[in-house]
Amino acid sequence: MGDASYHFISRWKVKSTKEEVYDVLGDADGLARWWPSVYLDVKILKPGDAMGVGKMVELYTKGWLPYTLRWSFEVTAVDKPTGFTIIPYGDFSGRGIWTFEQDSQNPEYCDIVYDWKIKAVKPLLKKLTFLVRPIFSANHLWAMKKGEESLKLELERRAAARNGKTQDIARPPRPTFPHNLTNNKIL
Repeated sequence: MGDASYHFISRWKVKSTKEEVYDVLGDADGLARWWPSVYLDVKILKPGDAMGVGKMVELYTKGWLPYTLRWSFEVTAVDKPTGFTIIPYGDFSGRGIWTFEQDSQNPEYCDIVYDWKIKAVKPLLKKLTFLVRPIFSANHLWAMKKGEESLKLELERRAAARNGKTQDIARPPRPTFPHNLTNNKIL
């Protein structure tokens, strides 16, 4: 049947500080608002300690493909403001490590790396991995591309608010069919 493991490394570059990137990506409550193409619903199950270690979050997510995933994660390590580690449970298992670093050549920008090493647990994903690995991989790449686009928009919104501007910032990309018909939360 083949191995149902995946390893993705995503690299983003955004105009921001690592502190602000940490604040946005570390706020699980905000994911469905600013990254709605992927995060359909987010619930905090347990807040964790003062740094967020032990935080438990339940998620309902999707990518470009018309299937959804129900999963949870626990924050197992925090190095504020340079990153954090999560351990997923549910439709897949493994670990995700977010790291944030100011660009040494251009300090207006933050380099973001997401190292996502998972194994499919959901029966459909597990069974079909040997056949559709490239499609599942493309689905993940699509989701991360939408995440980078959505993060840039969220950072623009925050900068405009800090500067007292009521700039018209585009809405983040919406979920793909069929969820774009039902999950129409307005920012």
